[in-house]
Amino acid sequence: MPHVLILGSGFAALTAARALRKRGVTAEITLVSPRDTLHYLPSTIWIPAGLRTGEGLKLPLANFFARHKLRHIKASVTTMSGANRSVTLDTGAVLRADHIVIATGGRFLRKLPGIENAIIPCEGIDAAERITAGLQKLEGGTIAIGMAANPAEPGAIRGGPMFEYLFILDTLLRRQGRREKFELVFFSPSKRPGQRLGEKAVDGVLAAMARRGISTHLGHKMVRIAPDKVVTEGGEIAADLILFQPGMTGLQWFEGTDLPLSPGKMIEGDALCRVPGFEGIWVAGDAGSYPGPEWLPKQAHQADLQAQAVAANIAAALAGKPPRTEFVPELICIMDSLDKGMIVFRRGNINLVLPAMRPLHWLKRAFETHYLRAFR
Repeated sequence: MPHVLILGSGFAALTAARALRKRGVTAEITLVSPRDTLHYLPSTIWIPAGLRTGEGLKLPLANFFARHKLRHIKASVTTMSGANRSVTLDTGAVLRADHIVIATGGRFLRKLPGIENAIIPCEGIDAAERITAGLQKLEGGTIAIGMAANPAEPGAIRGGPMFEYLFILDTLLRRQGRREKFELVFFSPSKRPGQRLGEKAVDGVLAAMARRGISTHLGHKMVRIAPDKVVTEGGEIAADLILFQPGMTGLQWFEGTDLPLSPGKMIEGDALCRVPGFEGIWVAGDAGSYPGPEWLPKQAHQADLQAQAVAANIAAALAGKPPRTEFVPELICIMDSLDKGMIVFRRGNINLVLPAMRPLHWLKRAFETHYLRAFR
């Protein structure tokens, strides 16, 4: 029986496994990851407001694995050989497969001096809980929220959640009746942060900041982060709580493989999510760097679309047919502010932006329920 090995247990990995079974693939499918739970990170933005808890966003996957006849190995990858189609684990085991899907996600750059003084929100549930604890300790002061890209690969950025944290904290503090005790400052080396959302969306975000009385510090290269301030070439921002999202890069073990890497140290993938030069090796989600429009996003929805393309192509290969399915470049997000949501959609030449509306907040919550139903 053919063997498909999937590295990871996040959005891209689980979607690839599910899509393979939906296509009737009967191969043995093994998932390797350090945990057997899905952490639904898109909803961590609501943890500070008490709409979600960290434990509530951790979904055990035992039923999902059993339902789709998946074998899970709880371990971490230390290296792999594309030429041999083999993966070495931290347990010492070496796994080989007919097809390997790299869906491990990426990591955030930590090269900026003093970055340990900031909370990186998208690093996980623990980060959101630290934000909650930090906010509860403050009676007033300045909260600095910012983001930056990977200089070697500007598209390797996940900035949308930072806008959400900014607007959600503003709304939350107003509900608590203590907004006047806080100054919110948004900072970024870019003069117009969030450009992958489209110019109209950037205009809307900046206008929303102005309406809410949020200060901005834009267009200045970052120098370092101190415990009580953000230092840039254009000045300093005194802060009592700092949230910062740096650019993304690949996992450390990528650099010890024979696989081609992008300038940002992610694994190169083509339009079919194949790793060039290595038959049977695929990449999906944040682990990879792909061809496409300059706004190609790093987000769960795009990871799902790439994983679906991978599943279609593996199914074709196992049936003796040439892989032909290209992933769809598509950006869709509902930028939440706790009581409203602004939707942004990009596909091809279409760039749709709808203004913040209350129903869109509830739509985002409804989507969470719908999406997670498949994994419960």
